Amino acid sequence: MTSEEIITRMGEIEQRAAEIETTLETPEADLDALNEEARQLITEKAQLEEQLEELRKAARQAEEDRKAVENGAGEVKENVQEEKTMTLEELRSSKEYVDAFANYIKTGKDEEVRSLLTKNAADGGQVPVPTLVDDIVRHAWENENILARVKKTGFQGNVKVAFERSADGAYIHGEGTSAPTEEALQLGIVEIKPENIKKWITISDEMIEATGEGFLRYVYEELAYQVMKKLSYEVVGDIKNCAYTSHQATAVGIPILKKDPGIATIAEGAAMLSDEATNVCVILNPLTKPEFFKAYAAANFAIDPFQGLPVVFSGALDAFSTLSENGVYGIIADLSGEQVNFPAGEGLKIIKDEYSLAEKDLVKIVGRVFAGHAVVAPGRFVKLTKEAAAVTT
Repeated sequence: MTSEEIITRMGEIEQRAAEIETTLETPEADLDALNEEARQLITEKAQLEEQLEELRKAARQAEEDRKAVENGAGEVKENVQEEKTMTLEELRSSKEYVDAFANYIKTGKDEEVRSLLTKNAADGGQVPVPTLVDDIVRHAWENENILARVKKTGFQGNVKVAFERSADGAYIHGEGTSAPTEEALQLGIVEIKPENIKKWITISDEMIEATGEGFLRYVYEELAYQVMKKLSYEVVGDIKNCAYTSHQATAVGIPILKKDPGIATIAEGAAMLSDEATNVCVILNPLTKPEFFKAYAAANFAIDPFQGLPVVFSGALDAFSTLSENGVYGIIADLSGEQVNFPAGEGLKIIKDEYSLAEKDLVKIVGRVFAGHAVVAPGRFVKLTKEAAAVTT
């Protein structure tokens, strides 16, 4: 029944109930029959009231649903596939992109990589390397103890860095006294010119077919290690091979302490640094460190010959035992006084040549970093050189 029919029927029941109530008052009324009819009408009315309430609830719910739909609620019945767009960082970390980038390195064709970039994270210009490659190169930097301490910049082209050759100190100016003397300041300028630092390897066609991640790790880890190591040696060479002990117009001078490894050598050398040298370390060939402990043992002193300074090893310095007089065997350094400039960024660039060794089924892969480097700050370095050998008779 509809709600209208129920209401109509309930009206009829109420009318009949009123008639029964009037008839019961007459002498000729059949009381039993009328009372039975009255009970049936009461039961029917109760049932109709329940039905009417259910219909009203359903109507209220329908109205609420209608309003909700108007406000944007409801389910989408059509099965629509939502295509998720990854961020560039998420894409670079995905296996799909690693494999595509490996194929790009193998073949020199970037269509697959650029297709992923267009679909997931639009990016014009140079193809970005996977996060895996960034991590490899970053770890190569961090694990290279020399390069981890230098000052790094990313200026384009040649860079000219001014340094203070000499300067007067400040004065106290008392009230009413003559003006202080103008500072006599002399500046020098160091020019940093970038060069390509390269390392190349050959790999077989079989290695080319290796998995994407395995291939990238093999290539980038080897080339990054070798290129960073060479750059590290060049940085140490800037200090070791400096020809001046005093500052020049175009070069920072580096003082020399001519003293063999001993219990006080590092302390004396560190005292020659300026007070602006803060993050100081000692650079040695690994074979030179035992010479300091020999002096330590011979003197029978319970003193650290390195004065608590960290020791950083570099093969760019020769072992003390192999050197002649005046040979540089150690450097006391605050390496922030060395600047390394990367005009094209710190990342390792890869060049693939599949033609020059094609007859041997070999592919040449070149890794390079474009960088310039120089000592740019005075008072940050002291060179330790070997004394003359003792004269025997």
